[in-house]
Amino acid sequence: MTANADKPTALLASPAEAAQAAEVLLRDAYDFVPLENAEQIVALGGDGFLLQTLHEMLQRGKLAPIFGMNRGTVGFLMNDWRIEGLRDRLNRAKAFSVAPLRMEAVTVAGERLVYPAINEVSLLRETRQTAWIEVSVNGRVVLPELVCDGVLVATPAGSTAYNLSAQGPILPLGANLVALTPISPFRPRRWRGALIPDDLKILLKVLDPAKRPVSAVADQLEVREVASVEVCIDRSQALTLLFDPEHALDERIAMEQFAA
Repeated sequence: MTANADKPTALLASPAEAAQAAEVLLRDAYDFVPLENAEQIVALGGDGFLLQTLHEMLQRGKLAPIFGMNRGTVGFLMNDWRIEGLRDRLNRAKAFSVAPLRMEAVTVAGERLVYPAINEVSLLRETRQTAWIEVSVNGRVVLPELVCDGVLVATPAGSTAYNLSAQGPILPLGANLVALTPISPFRPRRWRGALIPDDLKILLKVLDPAKRPVSAVADQLEVREVASVEVCIDRSQALTLLFDPEHALDERIAMEQFAA
């Protein structure tokens, strides 16, 4: 599904003052429909609001394309804000498919929870004690014991976020890879992460979870005291982001590799 100005379009805005003011201006200038009737969405806010909107779409089972406009802080996943020419921008928008990660977490108490993640799934130590984590890929143990503050699995779309700040690699959108990146690793000392084909499953097993408790976070959704976490790409829930052709997401990600 791609953008078209003639398609029923919903307008969503974050609670931030700048986003609320922009919403008033757009509603005065254009016609919008309720979310349940929309075939595409214009979202006003920052990257956090866009992620929140994508998660809401997954929960609703409504995978309409989203054209974000930056009324937040960084806005890496957003288009520039301007009121004029919205219909033409939607007609010219370049569509990118983003397949989320599927996180299946099992807690120490035996509870099993499944959440999607557009950017990354991260495991983080809950106390001063370092985390001890066993890493397996497609059933094969590749790291018997990773001693660290945590570890994350990032999609290409999320590789410029938390993954990059943890010294992980930037992945082109079409790479068909995910980044497996340690957070402050202590042992193995020289291991700095791996690139994993995105059709494989990654299992992260917490060693000694009673003494060294670990939480798992799918974007902004946290599960405390996990025993194990399985992560894989879920292509059945692919989402579509829309961008102005001159500032498309693939170009932005590529240029981040050369940022000072």
